[in-house]
Amino acid sequence: MHITTVDWLIIAVYFLISISIGLFMSKRAGKGMNDFFLSGRKLPWYIAGTSMVATTFAADTPLAVTELVAEHGIAGNWLWWNMLLGGMLTVFFFAKLWRRAGIITDAEFVSIRYSGGAARFLRGFRAVYIGIFMNTIVIAWVNLAMVKILTVMFPDLMIFGHSSFNFLGIEISSQLIAVAGLMLFTTFYSALSGLWGISLTDSFQFIIAMTGSIILAVFAVRNIDVGGIQGLKEKLPEWSFDFFPSVGDAAKNSNDTGASGILKMTVTAFIAYLGVQWWSSWYPGAEPGGGGYIAQRMMSAKNEKHSVLATLWFQVAHYALRPWPWIIAAFAALILYPDVSDKGASYVMLIRDLMPAGLLGLLLAAFLAAYMSTIASQTVWGTSYIVNDLYKPFINKKADEKQYVKVSRITTFILMILALFITTQFDKISDAWKFVLAMSAGIGLVLLLRWFWWRINAWSEISAMIAPYIIYPILRYVFKLDVLSKDFELSLILIVIWSTVVWVTVTFLTKPDSDEKLQSFYRKIHPGGRGWRKISSDMPDVKGDTGYGRLFVNWFAGSIMVMFALFGIGKIIFAEYLTGFVFIAVSILLGFVISYNLSKNINENK
Repeated sequence: MHITTVDWLIIAVYFLISISIGLFMSKRAGKGMNDFFLSGRKLPWYIAGTSMVATTFAADTPLAVTELVAEHGIAGNWLWWNMLLGGMLTVFFFAKLWRRAGIITDAEFVSIRYSGGAARFLRGFRAVYIGIFMNTIVIAWVNLAMVKILTVMFPDLMIFGHSSFNFLGIEISSQLIAVAGLMLFTTFYSALSGLWGISLTDSFQFIIAMTGSIILAVFAVRNIDVGGIQGLKEKLPEWSFDFFPSVGDAAKNSNDTGASGILKMTVTAFIAYLGVQWWSSWYPGAEPGGGGYIAQRMMSAKNEKHSVLATLWFQVAHYALRPWPWIIAAFAALILYPDVSDKGASYVMLIRDLMPAGLLGLLLAAFLAAYMSTIASQTVWGTSYIVNDLYKPFINKKADEKQYVKVSRITTFILMILALFITTQFDKISDAWKFVLAMSAGIGLVLLLRWFWWRINAWSEISAMIAPYIIYPILRYVFKLDVLSKDFELSLILIVIWSTVVWVTVTFLTKPDSDEKLQSFYRKIHPGGRGWRKISSDMPDVKGDTGYGRLFVNWFAGSIMVMFALFGIGKIIFAEYLTGFVFIAVSILLGFVISYNLSKNINENK
């Protein structure tokens, strides 16, 4: 690999555009917390939705998809494709409610929904647990992926003549120092511009990252040793191209692998992902009912309609448009680097070995874009929790808006330093996502029902968050289950059952929220439905939402629409044109059904 002047020029232009957007938007973001964290609630749907897509396109994402394809073929992607079902629920049932709530963070939701000391505790606890603990782990995970990328691309990187440094007994590689520099740059423009600058920069960065992914896939599949799409089909096991796993527990059979070493996904795992995970577990970017930076973008939209459209665009782009360049490149990497143990790193090797001058710089800029869009969102999102849900309600209630923005900017840098420290404590966190899914299993149903059932209270959420930490060590150390590996799917189901029993029991053993708080919430959100009849019956002046039958049709139609678009694009790529165009045609038809139902719902609920 040789990086030319043209490559460096492309990278420099990318950095210049990114920082220019941040500087341009800094004045607007400094007006107050609404402008800094929510863009003044004026984002159009296409900017808000694209920002969601860009944030979920981290530097580690194509590497993770490469590992999934290497392990289970295309079907391995159901590990994250299953989250589409929850995402579509968010589109049609929750996006408008988040916009209607008029809050800054999803943690602040606690203060308008629940009453009493338990609600105050829950809000502060969520700010620390999710805004700091979980958030810094996610940032550390993304940082480590970027370190891996730089290690493959620049194995002999030297900073000030050294390949590594010792700081307070911690060995720090030059690649990690380079990542720290990238993070500092990203934090700088994020702290300046807030969500205004991040959203616009995200849109630019998404275009760069997606363009780079497509170019890499084309070059990889056309490589002479791969032999195009036909070469992929000839050199890899036939079933590795199946969109669904085969029936049976073939993955347990060590003889059922192809020459590449790909292993079939079990139907047990498929059922766990498709039937349980998507609604039961909290995960950044795929929270049941929406949450985190997804809720932040929904709340920043111009109005409820833009909130719905932004979230719908996110589902389409995230699941239907984005995966195939990664999957095709992953298949090519399996053929070109069959003996590489780190399959994720093989994706980066494609860039190193196949890209000509100019395009190499573009691909490096694409990875930088993927990394920076995620880091920017994670730091500002985490800061919003710390300032809005910890500092403001518990430390300094009387500061003016400019003071809160100042604290927000300082906190952004502090969060960056903490995340960098946590990054140094991990050598490998490939199981981190499984740990997060397992330790949040069961909370999902509470996050969904709290909008539509008056009886859910703060103790419901608190118990659902704590319950997994009780059963996890029992499963691991008493029953000897390999919770994060071969027994993950079984463990997930057991934790969900346990957590559900716990929070339902706690809900009925504790007092409901006060009628005053419940009526205040219903007046503000007016979700309608049977779950609020006890409250709404005393509020005849408040019109609750209707048309839930059509929303359920939209949820089902939307899920099938995106899946068929995903499958249709895949079939066309693999030269199965008739099947592919049929899938696409059905997807378009379902899009018209959704559009019709949405317009009917909007008219009914005016």
